[in-house]
Amino acid sequence: MAWVLLIAGGLFEVGFTTCLRYADGFRNLPWTLGFLVSVTLSMVLLEMAARTIPMGTAYAVWTGIGALGTVVIGMLWFGEAATPVRLLLIAGAVACIAGLKLTGAPA
Repeated sequence: MAWVLLIAGGLFEVGFTTCLRYADGFRNLPWTLGFLVSVTLSMVLLEMAARTIPMGTAYAVWTGIGALGTVVIGMLWFGEAATPVRLLLIAGAVACIAGLKLTGAPA
């Protein structure tokens, strides 16, 4: 269950970075509220997951999901480059995150 919470927290991290893009210095109220809800849920879920998953592993996976998700959103919705090198690096990061899950203590 802790891994499900951690993955959800990482996805909410993608949500808050996406909302941040549109918050316009926190002047755009709907996007600012989306940011605040997403960042709160992301942090709460990370904390809950870290009760059973080692903190170093939990944090690395959480930030990895957030970073990778934000890069993918950038490529799909904001027209950022999807070069073969970027895609290869994304695949490598996913492999590292999976490796942390596979070699960590059971939660």
